[in-house]
Amino acid sequence: MAEAERRAEIARLNDVVRFSGKGGRLFMTSGFDALSAIEKLLILTEVRCFDAFTPDNDPHGEHDCAALTFGEHRIIWKIDYLPANGFEEADPADPETVLRVLTVMLAEEY
Repeated sequence: MAEAERRAEIARLNDVVRFSGKGGRLFMTSGFDALSAIEKLLILTEVRCFDAFTPDNDPHGEHDCAALTFGEHRIIWKIDYLPANGFEEADPADPETVLRVLTVMLAEEY
């Protein structure tokens, strides 16, 4: 697979987990979890719908991290790759070898 195709596939898989949760897990930091239920719901909706990727905030074109502002809160979300199903290495372009973990946090927790 060519590098551009590989990155496009990684971005597609990251978008799927971010939008639907399919193929991954959601992790919320304690600071984020301390927000009200409605704030968390609205922020998670913003994370799901985020599409303002640019070369500045997504230099590799993989849709794996971004920041946004919600009210008075600066939010960072990122996707990490963990080995899945006993594989020694996680290949972000191969959903059979990777578990995506979407972490949502307050910027001051980073």
